[in-house]
Amino acid sequence: MINKFLYPNGGSETYIFKLGDYLKSQGHEVQYFGMEHKGRCVGNRVNAYTSDMDFHGGSKLSKLTYPVKTIYSKEARVQLRKVLDDFQPDVCHLNNFNYQLTPSIILEIVKWRKETGKNCKIVFTAHDYQLVCPNHMLNNPNNHENCEKCLGGHFMNCVKGKCIHGSTAKSAIGMMEAEFWKLKGTYKYIDTMICCSEFMKSKMDSNPMFETKTVAMHNFIDKVEWKEVEKKDYVLYFGRFSEEKGIGTLIKVCKELPDVQFIFAGTGPLEDSIKGVSNIQDVGFQKGEALEKLIREARFSVYPSEWYENCPFSVMESQMYGTPVLGANIGGIPELIQVGKTGELFESGSEEDLKKKIQKLWDDKERCTKYSENCRDIKFDTVDKYYKKIMKIYR
Repeated sequence: MINKFLYPNGGSETYIFKLGDYLKSQGHEVQYFGMEHKGRCVGNRVNAYTSDMDFHGGSKLSKLTYPVKTIYSKEARVQLRKVLDDFQPDVCHLNNFNYQLTPSIILEIVKWRKETGKNCKIVFTAHDYQLVCPNHMLNNPNNHENCEKCLGGHFMNCVKGKCIHGSTAKSAIGMMEAEFWKLKGTYKYIDTMICCSEFMKSKMDSNPMFETKTVAMHNFIDKVEWKEVEKKDYVLYFGRFSEEKGIGTLIKVCKELPDVQFIFAGTGPLEDSIKGVSNIQDVGFQKGEALEKLIREARFSVYPSEWYENCPFSVMESQMYGTPVLGANIGGIPELIQVGKTGELFESGSEEDLKKKIQKLWDDKERCTKYSENCRDIKFDTVDKYYKKIMKIYR
């Protein structure tokens, strides 16, 4: 398993740890390669990792060398080779590797395969749009608009739009990284690219080289025990309080629906906008049993995202706990909701449509109860089902 972070940091780390653990439980040997870090919780037998790269700190000298190191990493090749020689893997499963490990690791796997005659599959799980969009979100953060200008390999648009942290310099580095590996054609060595939604697959397929390699497989989710609970009278939003998540639009709608009670659970840059809205109760970041109780008891949850979400765990989790979802019709969200059965969709970014759909569901308690019951039959993949699918890819 190759991933830049080898400590709990986000979705891709949850994915590699849970999948890795399940592979081990089925008798496979699993080792990990990525950056060294004080929080690292998985590793490899020869203790070979790349040095920790902190883009937000470090010395002046290290900052000067970062632009080169984020495009190509000799260190990553040297360290990975130690693991390959020792472990002799049958599969190298790549996850997030750009910037810190760089695609140069693919060249090292190919070189090692050639020199040893070892038949080793290269599999890649795309957790974002990095290979077709240098800022990895297909979204320009400066104007909060979804953007597909780089699709088809037109990466100069990243600089024109200052798409990486609003910086021309950082965007130029992102553009150079994408152009460099496009010219080298390195991604042709990847055998299979796993996309976590049909929507993401369609965007990856904009590159003709990827089109023959992509396969759509929704992420797996932990099995959840069904419980009969008494629903309470509130609508739940749980997740990050940020612009791209549609929170700005949702807050405006909340103000126009004073008779509907909302609970917001999370943190983020738009926290202050929630203060003072009489029908929103902000309970802050929640997890574990407290979050589960909030989800289970909600009449329905709302997921108002305005960027191209891939396979949002919150949408799956809500329904697994028996709570229908009113989701934005964008990205991979529609693939997870059975409209008229386990939830509804509204036009992403539309205050009018969101307001209408919230009111409709709020006024129809019977419909919400029916949708909640229907959630009992949901068949999202658990890790054991996902394992059966991925083994076909590994072979």
